[in-house]
Order: sequence, then C-alpha cells, then structure tokens
Amino acid sequence: MNSTDREHPENSRDPKAPGTDTGPGTGRGRGKAKAAGGPRSGLPSFTYTEADAEKQRGVRRMKAMATGLLLFVALVFALATWAENAGAGPWAGYVAAAAEAGMVGALADWFAVTALFRHPLGIPIPHTAIIPHKKDQLGASLGSFVGENFLSEDVVRGRLRALGIGRRLGTWLSEPANADRVTAELSTALRGALTVLRDSDVQAVVGEAITRRANAVEIAPGVGKTLEKVVTDGAHHRAVDLICGRAHDWLVEHADMVMDSVEGGAPGWTPRFVDRKVGERVYRELLRYLTEMRDVPDHPARGAIDRFLTDFAADLQSDTDTRARVERMKSDLLSRSEVQDVIASAWSSVRAMVISAAEDDRSELRLRARASLLGLGARLATDERLQGKLDGWVEDAAVYVVTTYRGEITSLISETVASWDAEHTSRKIEAHIGRDLQFIRINGTVVGALAGLLIYTVAHALGG
Repeated sequence: MNSTDREHPENSRDPKAPGTDTGPGTGRGRGKAKAAGGPRSGLPSFTYTEADAEKQRGVRRMKAMATGLLLFVALVFALATWAENAGAGPWAGYVAAAAEAGMVGALADWFAVTALFRHPLGIPIPHTAIIPHKKDQLGASLGSFVGENFLSEDVVRGRLRALGIGRRLGTWLSEPANADRVTAELSTALRGALTVLRDSDVQAVVGEAITRRANAVEIAPGVGKTLEKVVTDGAHHRAVDLICGRAHDWLVEHADMVMDSVEGGAPGWTPRFVDRKVGERVYRELLRYLTEMRDVPDHPARGAIDRFLTDFAADLQSDTDTRARVERMKSDLLSRSEVQDVIASAWSSVRAMVISAAEDDRSELRLRARASLLGLGARLATDERLQGKLDGWVEDAAVYVVTTYRGEITSLISETVASWDAEHTSRKIEAHIGRDLQFIRINGTVVGALAGLLIYTVAHALGG
C-alpha cells in the first residue's frame, strides 16, 4: 500500500465499484448526490454531486502523481547513497542531498495538506484535521468577514453607485419588447393576486372601510358647499326643467285620477256636478301652473326654488340642527342591508373588470401601463436628476437592509456552516481545492530538492 492508499484506504478500490466512496474520509459508497446537512440546526445544506465526484477523482490523480514523485526521489536517494558509498564520485553526494531534501519537502507538505482535512495516518496529532474541528469557527469568521467587508454602508453604496441602476433600467425599459415583457409580468401578477384573494374577505374589508370612513367624516358641510356652488352656477336649472316637464306629463296622463281625488275630498252635501266642476278647475290650474313653470325660465316658482336651495345650502354648512339631522340620515342609510350589499358587491365588479383588462392584450389598462413604462424608461435613460433620485432610493433601501439585518445575514452563514456535517464539509472542500493542494506537494518536492542541492553545494564550497 503506497502513501496515497495510507491517506485514504478506500482509494485502493475501484471508485466506481459498489460501496466505494467518491471522496476521502469514509468507506461507504455515495455514487449519487447525497445531502450533507447536520442535525443541529435543521438548515438545508449542500449535496455531494456527480461534479464533485469527478473533481475528487482528479484530486486522487494528483495525489497519485505527488506520491509517485515522492517515491521517485526516495528511489533516487537510495541509489545515489549506494553509489556514493560505492565510490562513484562527488556527483553522487550532490544527487543524494537533493533527493533527501526533496523527500523532506514532500513529506512536510504532505503532512500540512493532509492535516487540513484529517489526522495524518489516523494519528490524533494536535492541530490536525483543522477543517472538521474548526468548521464552526471558520463559519463564524466567514460570517464576520462578509459582514465587515461586503455588508458595510460604504461598500454597498459605492458598488450600487458604480452600477448606475437608474440609467441601465431606463435604457432597458425604453425598449418596446422589454416594456411588453414587464407589462405582461405585471398583468400576470395582478391576476394571480386577485385570484388568490377571497371575495368574502375583501368585501368585508371594503365594506367596513367605506362605512368607517363615511361615519368618520361629516358630510353636511361638504354637501352644503357643493349645493351652494351648483345654485350659484345655475347648474340645477336642468334638474328643475326635468322635474317640471315630468310633472306636466304626469298630469296630462293622469287627469282623471287628479279630478277624482279632488271630488273625493269634497263635502258630502255638495252636488256631484259641482264637485266635478271644482275638480276640473283645480286640474286646469295645476296644469297651467306647471306649464308656465316649464316654459318660463324666470317664473316666480323657480325663483322660490332657488331661494330654498340657497337657504338649505347655508343651513347645511352652519345650522347645527340641520347638520345633525343629515348625519342621522347618513347613519341610517349606511346601516341598511341594501346599502351594505351594494358596497360589498362593488368589489366583485371592480375585480372582474380588472381581471378582464389584465387578460386583454389590447385593453386600455395594459396599453396605458405599457405607455407609462416606455415613458418612464425614456426619462430614466436621459434625465440625470431622475437617475440620481432612483439610485438614491435603491442605495438607501439596500443600506437599510444590510445595516438592519446584517446580524441575521451573517448568522445565516455561520449557522449554515455549523449545520454541515464535518466529514462531508471536508470532502466538499477537498474536492474543490484538493487538486491545487497536491500541486503544493509537488512544488514542495521540487523546491526542497533544489534547496537541498544549494545547501549541500554551499556547504562543500565553504568547507573546501
């Protein structure tokens, strides 16, 4: 068994055979991806994938090369020593010294590399198996390093400022295809949100919000000001015209009913033909009066209506009794079930309208959203002041997040590392950096041999 096999006894078996591990530290097979989470925190961890297994095979090849070089210099040392003792000449001493120093360098670097991941030769030498034993401390140090060097306010602001997010976003949004994409995504999100919401819940919230808002605001002064402005502007004249016209038409259509009503209210001792004459006279006077109101703009009755509305508008704004009566009417009206049903049903109508507009590519909602995005993109791409505002908002938001939640972010790193199984962590790290570490062993052998040769040469030169 060579030194590579002593480091990993399982390496002497076929790595593809059943029960053969694809990495160091265990003899159980894990040909497929295997979770490497620890039991302490329950956090999700990494998996040892086929890519990691391929990297581990590369590590083993480099280990074999480094170990082969160690065996080669050991063989050279043995032969050179034999040749020197056999009187082959001074050259044998130089070769033996170089080979001896190469062996020392190779063994020292083998020990150093192995000590990172496990106890060399299984011997629990102090300060070896550093990664398995110091994994939690490394995670805490990594979290602190990230927090101090990547999550500081100056670093975040500088990086975001260099990116020029406002200008880039504006340039991107000003492209019609990108604006169409954002519009479609927003429409999908809107439809999804409206679909998830339950109508009963939203209706209850909307109804309660409208009722609470209406009860909290006194409407009489506002209604009075509006009515005062309407009367001042003469905007109510059309309503008066409509009422007079409808009243006139009603009288024409129901003449018999009006006259019958008048006759029915007459005393019983009067003759019926008298009652009939009185009814006809009353009907004619009413019809004449309404006809004049309808056709004469400056009719006295119209002036009386104007004065009444003006006085009522003033009372709504200043008369305490009138305002209180209006508030009671408002409360009574809002408490009626019919009104609450109308308020609640408003959500269903709005929801159906919005969903329909979001699904229609040519709807006014989506066209306006697309136009707004294109306009925003064009402004962002050219307006430096607007770019500065957006960049400032992004920077402030990012700084707030990293400064407020820096502890949670760094603790996520340390807790995640702590949740990893020590053995699997070593295997994962070794799979990624082990090949370069084996080059250290090779370089140590070569550099050691050169250093030994130099030292031997200097020593002989000084001794001579």
